Amino acid sequence: MAEHKRIIPADQQKTYDNFHFAPAVVAGNRLYASGVIGAGKEPKAQFVSAFEGVRNVLNEAGYDLSDIVEMTTYHVDMSKHLQTFMGVKDEFIKDPYPAWTAIGTTELAMPDGLVEIRVTAEK
Repeated sequence: MAEHKRIIPADQQKTYDNFHFAPAVVAGNRLYASGVIGAGKEPKAQFVSAFEGVRNVLNEAGYDLSDIVEMTTYHVDMSKHLQTFMGVKDEFIKDPYPAWTAIGTTELAMPDGLVEIRVTAEK
C-alpha cells in the first residue's frame, strides 16, 4: 500500500485528535484538503477566514494557492452571498484558475457557517 502523508498544522491537532480526520493528505504530488469553514460574524469575514485556512493547510505541506487544480465550495444562502464570495475568491485565487464547483446547502458542520472550501492541489 502506498504511503500517504497526513498534513496537520499545529493549530489543528485537536481537531485531528477529536474528530478523526486530517486537514489534508498528500498522495504522490497531489494534496487532498478537507473542507475549511470560515469564522466570523460577517459573510466577507467568514469567506476571508476560510481562504486563509485553506492557504495555511497548503503552506504547511509546501504548496500554495496557485497549486490548486480543483475547488469545491459549499454555500448556505448561496444566492444571497455568492457575489461577495466571488470577490473574496478573486483576492486569493489568481489566473490560471482551477476547476470550481459551487454547491448550495442548508447547513454546514459549524453553526452559523456560510461557506466550506475543499481543494485538491498538485505540484
